[in-house]
Amino acid sequence: MKKIILLLFCVPLLLASTCEDDDQIFCTTEAVAALNVSVTLGESSSLVSDGITVVATDGNYSETLVVNDATNPVFVGAYERQGNYIITVSKDGYQTYTSEIIPITRDECHVIPEQIQVNLVPN
Repeated sequence: MKKIILLLFCVPLLLASTCEDDDQIFCTTEAVAALNVSVTLGESSSLVSDGITVVATDGNYSETLVVNDATNPVFVGAYERQGNYIITVSKDGYQTYTSEIIPITRDECHVIPEQIQVNLVPN
């Protein structure tokens, strides 16, 4: 009887030790933009992109962000690139905006995107 009880206690331990860790992470193949910058002008809440330049800088690295979809004018860039960025947004007739440092990190698969909202003030 003691052997049966001992066996009942040991079997779950043996089974647990043979289990495989099945927490696989499946990553997508899409490239993720680390920086997503929305720009408004003055009192308006409408997003704009015409005549606006958005530049991201991380040390010696510099990239001019682009708008990929005219119906959703968000400037994107720094695809799959982590770092510490400073964003500069400029447009004629408006004060140039310069951000604080924006840290971009990553997980097992992609960078963690940051959504930045900038309102340019007229000169």
